[in-house]
Amino acid sequence: RGMRVAVVGAGVSGLTATKCCLDEGLEPTCFEQSQDIGGVWRYTEHIEAGRPSLYPSVISNTSKEMCAFSDFPFPEDFPVFLPNARLLDYLRRYAEHFSLRKHIKLGTTVVSIRKHPDFATTGQWNVVTEAGGKQTSHVFDAVMVCSGNFSEPSLPLHCFPGIERFQGQYFHSRQYKHPDVFQGKRVLVVGMGNSGVDIAVEASRVAAKVTISTTRGAWLLSRVFEHGYPWDMVLNTRLMSLIKTNLPRPLAWWLINYKVNQRFNHENYGLQPEKRYFLPVLNDELPSYILTGRITIKPGVKEFKDNSVVFHDCPEEEPIDIVVFCTGYNVSFPFLEESVVRVENKHASLYKYVFPTHLQKPTLAVLGLIKSLGGIMPLAEMQARWVSRVFKGRGANVSPPVSQNAAQTGHVLFGLAFDEVLKIEWLVYLDTLASFIGAKPSVLGLLCTDPWLALTIFFGPCSPYQYRLRGPGRWEGARQAILTQWDRVLKPTRTRVPAGSSSSF
Repeated sequence: RGMRVAVVGAGVSGLTATKCCLDEGLEPTCFEQSQDIGGVWRYTEHIEAGRPSLYPSVISNTSKEMCAFSDFPFPEDFPVFLPNARLLDYLRRYAEHFSLRKHIKLGTTVVSIRKHPDFATTGQWNVVTEAGGKQTSHVFDAVMVCSGNFSEPSLPLHCFPGIERFQGQYFHSRQYKHPDVFQGKRVLVVGMGNSGVDIAVEASRVAAKVTISTTRGAWLLSRVFEHGYPWDMVLNTRLMSLIKTNLPRPLAWWLINYKVNQRFNHENYGLQPEKRYFLPVLNDELPSYILTGRITIKPGVKEFKDNSVVFHDCPEEEPIDIVVFCTGYNVSFPFLEESVVRVENKHASLYKYVFPTHLQKPTLAVLGLIKSLGGIMPLAEMQARWVSRVFKGRGANVSPPVSQNAAQTGHVLFGLAFDEVLKIEWLVYLDTLASFIGAKPSVLGLLCTDPWLALTIFFGPCSPYQYRLRGPGRWEGARQAILTQWDRVLKPTRTRVPAGSSSSF
């Protein structure tokens, strides 16, 4: 029989993990505790315990060509940035196309994952699952943890003096669904990640007043970038990556500063980040909402009073009725023993952010924990391609993770600072994992054999299809997908072509 692999969760990472296992001839069983696939992208009106929660207006931050799975492009008529329902539709098509459904057990919770008694020799795991109130024990040869990091909200109330005497309402952004709750109220949004800014913008349409409190500020990117092209198709290119990773730090910082301040000066809007470089926030409306006085930006919260808040470096109190804490999520693996993924000082030792560094056998991997300036789907897929080959005994460079010294270990930050996790360069990370499995495209090699493709790969967007040109899992359609990517971007928007203009990119 084939090697049996347990996959925990049927969201983005779990689906691609299941598919990559099948590609390698392994036998995956994917356990999903809810009644359907899709993870964070499946909207439900009510909030389910242990499940991510989404508000109805969520739209993907990465464009469809840059967040597609590498052998399954989005349909050309799908919009360039995807409302959550369209993204869920895509995931369902993916599951259908690669016949993943029969490997997924819905309504099944993973209760515990423990090392098998003879783990040191077999690398096996005892997995206990629960469905319909009945527990079942299984033995698996390997485990992929794809349970995501949007289930356990981080609400550090001890960081907000006086919150216990505040008379108004407060909740974590995970509880948010519709803006009606803010009707006519004075709203404070604490934290300036993507959710914080989205919620503030929605609230400002019905609220009396909206304030965002941010300690660190943030770079703000618009989905609509230079010449109206998607931001990630302009920024995530091999040329840009080369510039960013090889320029001296101060020069790279100046360049980023210059680039993001081109649209508007962040300092004039109270947004300039304090730290040297941050994952930017994506929002198309915030600058104009600040300009029209609908939203005000303030520094961090000093303390709460009965019906008001005091900010650092601001003497006057600000009256408020309702507070939304957009303070992120804790990463938790309730089904794992503490010793499997050690979390110390909010750090976990994971080689390349995937393999726990101290296991005798590399038979457990954590997928999709990473944040970077780029699509999570291609990242999770690349991790799954690498992991499934390691499980099969064909993966390079995990010889085994135990031997990696700490300097090479990706230390993943947890907790409030989790947004800082990885200032990883999206493309460099993808290339690294791709080189482990022999799927990294060779621009120089292609220059001789297929110069047009080579130039498109180097100067154009680094779309995921590049990682299907060679190596295991090579896909015949990859070249065509790369050369037609702009056509799929323009198709849903060029719906009126004036006479005499060219019809393609």
